[in-house]
Amino acid sequence: MMASNISSEKSETAGHTTGETSPLLSVQGLTASYGDVQVLWGIDLAVQEGSIVSVVGSNGAGKTTLLLAISGMVAKGQGSVTFAGEDISRLPPDEIVKRRLAHVPEGRRLFKTLSVKDNLLLGAYGRTDHAEVARDLDFVFSIFPILKERSHQDATTMSGGQQQMCAIGRGIMARPRLLLIDELSLGLAPRVVEELAECLVKINAEGISILLVEQDVMTAFEIAQYAYVIESGRVRLHGQSSELMNDPVVQSAYLGM
Repeated sequence: MMASNISSEKSETAGHTTGETSPLLSVQGLTASYGDVQVLWGIDLAVQEGSIVSVVGSNGAGKTTLLLAISGMVAKGQGSVTFAGEDISRLPPDEIVKRRLAHVPEGRRLFKTLSVKDNLLLGAYGRTDHAEVARDLDFVFSIFPILKERSHQDATTMSGGQQQMCAIGRGIMARPRLLLIDELSLGLAPRVVEELAECLVKINAEGISILLVEQDVMTAFEIAQYAYVIESGRVRLHGQSSELMNDPVVQSAYLGM
């Protein structure tokens, strides 16, 4: 039995929308496939402005596909994605980025031979507000001081944690209202994950909303206000992170309790 205060699949409010304030991001009935293989089966999800929301689940649950579909890199089937009041379901990725939704992909995907600074500036590609770009670069360096120290180093020669900082910083350089982050902790030591999680809280405090896909369920619940549990391409549970953390189903399946 699920705890009574935890919502199950197909909540009418799609998570934590209240009816009083429209969410920054609203995903409704979203499906997505790779050829004949359907991965997402009617996902409902919402992110309120200024919040951190996490999506957790096992390998193959559809978490990465969800982010790719939101950011336009995987073709959507049915359903809709609305961002800042605009239906972006059929927009290409470059147009979605222009609307200030940025995606930090799984595995960092930094550009080999390019310096840390140049990798960061690629996040501002297409921006013409040069003074603001410089200010955003200073902000990234304030959050991740090691990147300033390594600004002229080939980004791909840094440690895994530093590369993840660079990937997040590159996303920030797009000046997003919403930052999608896929697998923050992938391949990283617990101490580094803790440091990165603290940095995400600082970034969020500056007004950037975050949708975080994460296999480290405890870390995801600790930094997010709201969370979704995805299984086999469907939302199985969603609710306040503090409530989900205490739910016996979640504890048994994901927290080893």
